[in-house]
Amino acid sequence: MSKVFQRLLVFFIGIPLVLGIVFLDYYNHLPLNAVIVICSCIASVELFNIFKIKTTLLPQFFVCILSLVIPLFSYIMILLKIDIHYSNWVFLAAALLIMTIEILSKSDFNESIASISECIFIVFYCGLLPSFLTRMTLFKEASLFIAVFLFTVFINDSLAWLFGVLFGKNNRNVFKASPNKSIAGFCGGCIGAIASCILAQVFWRDIFYGSYLKGLLLGILCSFSGITGDLVESVFKRSAGIKDSGNIIPGRGGLLDSIDSVFFTAPIFFIAVHFLFTPELLNL
Repeated sequence: MSKVFQRLLVFFIGIPLVLGIVFLDYYNHLPLNAVIVICSCIASVELFNIFKIKTTLLPQFFVCILSLVIPLFSYIMILLKIDIHYSNWVFLAAALLIMTIEILSKSDFNESIASISECIFIVFYCGLLPSFLTRMTLFKEASLFIAVFLFTVFINDSLAWLFGVLFGKNNRNVFKASPNKSIAGFCGGCIGAIASCILAQVFWRDIFYGSYLKGLLLGILCSFSGITGDLVESVFKRSAGIKDSGNIIPGRGGLLDSIDSVFFTAPIFFIAVHFLFTPELLNL
């Protein structure tokens, strides 16, 4: 099975499946939050395996549990009507715990700076960032906001790949972190993200209200953050000397290879929507 066919199969089956889960909103989007926690756990395992190639880290189980605790607690806080901002405190507690365990469990501290930094980063990247997806469930029209967010990220990634394949042969090697990325791919992804956000304004004017300049800005922010998220993960892999973060998704590699843009863009989308469209929140 060719890699192109595998990618198309994931696109046409995986994306509708994920978007379908978004609209199962009982118990404040329990299915979606279960997927977020599972993805957080798998992504933390993959990122841990990347970092451990060059650094001796704290036990993997410990770091990965701390990562999934943040989105899990965020969901529990929403169910119990507790201020969601306390989830930031959970991340702070996890960072302090990592530093404490590092100094108590080791006698050789030659790699402690790298170990502490990388373990805290794993919890930040795979725990705190995806928790912003959970925070989106606080919006009264959460299913629509999350669906637009996911579709925007997916269409940005997909069109960036497609335009790169079709038109990017002579304009690659722009980003040293990922030489296969092209200007054509960047433009294609940006066009897709902007179109997605503006179409959201066309179809759902009651929640994506105001000037289409808002949709343009939101699309640009999502495109830039999505591409940056992809490049950041490329830097991790290049630094570790590996090609993929794993091999569980056909044609894509590891889970992190597919959702790095989702993680990176989630807080950007959440903050941008908060200021551009001031969504009505649930009464907690």
